[in-house]
Amino acid sequence: MDFSLTEDQKMLKTMVQEFAQRELLPVAREDDRNGYYRPEIIKKMAGLGLVADMLPQEYGGSSLSNTSHAIIVEEIGRVNFAYVVSVFMVQLCLVELSLLRWGTKEQKDRYLSRLAAGELLGCFGAVEPNVGSDAGAVETTASLDKDGWVLNGTKTWITNASIADIAIILAKTEKSEGKGGITTFLIDTKTPGFSAREIKGKLGIRATNTAEVFLDNCRLPRENVLGEVGHGLKVALSAIDNARFTMAAGCVGIAQACIDASVKYAQARRQFNRYIGQFQLIQEMIADTIVETEAARHLVYRVGYLRDNGLPYSRETAIAKYYASKVAMQAADRAIQVHGGYSYSDEFPVERYYRDARVAPLFAGTNEIQKLIIAQHALGLNAVT
Repeated sequence: MDFSLTEDQKMLKTMVQEFAQRELLPVAREDDRNGYYRPEIIKKMAGLGLVADMLPQEYGGSSLSNTSHAIIVEEIGRVNFAYVVSVFMVQLCLVELSLLRWGTKEQKDRYLSRLAAGELLGCFGAVEPNVGSDAGAVETTASLDKDGWVLNGTKTWITNASIADIAIILAKTEKSEGKGGITTFLIDTKTPGFSAREIKGKLGIRATNTAEVFLDNCRLPRENVLGEVGHGLKVALSAIDNARFTMAAGCVGIAQACIDASVKYAQARRQFNRYIGQFQLIQEMIADTIVETEAARHLVYRVGYLRDNGLPYSRETAIAKYYASKVAMQAADRAIQVHGGYSYSDEFPVERYYRDARVAPLFAGTNEIQKLIIAQHALGLNAVT
């Protein structure tokens, strides 16, 4: 496997870097302080073909490879990880790619081009107050009567939920069916019975919208099922696999940002009549982060290669997500140490990297779940997902 970037990928990387520096960097601290998500950003990304980078061109996508997607996500994560979560993990991976794989032609024609253009915003409702890693334990219910489906339940920690136009929601359709009794539904968020309440005061990724969703006798037509009735867990797990890959790439971006910030600070800060970059213990922290970041990046590129070539990638995605999220946290911790007391102020971005990185071991399947997947593959067991 040759992970050298093509000329097109190099140009893509430069274009995304310039976009992030121009559009994301100037407002990153302000938006983090205020917990503000800028809807205009997604439209600007869409104008560059980023919001639907892996969608086919017939739906307004760019038909880019998975490796090119990883390059884009890393560069966005390098400046503001919040947009990795809201745009690339949720809008693209959980919503658009789920529609592309599981939607009917009518559903694709109705939604995909508008999602790709940033005209519609989507969310994906799997997590509930009592349901996290065990996706099969969904408590939200969907019952069928002569007029269609009726959904009742609560979702929580749903990114984009209180500003989304459409939602993909998991619900239990057959209580006796266990994990096989789950179905996914497409919901227009203006549907009576659908409501959302924003969650404030998050530790990190503050420039994302995060909300609870309430379904109170929310009525849907029969055709609003995404995929097949009873096959909702397949939809959810395929979506989460996409999100894990994206999360890993975004974590590489955080780690690289920590290297950039630490090097810049170490070359400017003086102590004991020397720049601190001349001290060997500072050099050690920077060197460790560089080595780990390079390793994480190549794990991500390996997953991209496997996905692009139609090869199995579930185990490798778990490895990349687990390792890259650990690297992002360690990189941010070392960057805090390099910056010393100044790191406690948002005058420098490393405290935001530190807070944002902490969500990575939780999202798209906790790191504990990733370790189970890795170990069960080795043991020849049916791996959890």
